[in-house]
Amino acid sequence: MNDFANNLLRYPKFLALISLGVISALLRPLYPFFRRPVTAVSAVVVVVGTFVALVFTLRAMLGLDPVEF
Repeated sequence: MNDFANNLLRYPKFLALISLGVISALLRPLYPFFRRPVTAVSAVVVVVGTFVALVFTLRAMLGLDPVEF
């Protein structure tokens, strides 16, 4: 039973490590943009804008914000 519990506790660690690895691999190409302030600000604006657009789109698709005319 102890082996079973240890095995189950390894899955969240595995998930966290895989998730961090994927995030790191996706963000690594963006590192050169953060060397100059102008490109850093524009990169942050693009990332935040993409996130806001995604949130608004999902909220509209799921009906969380009813549209009133």
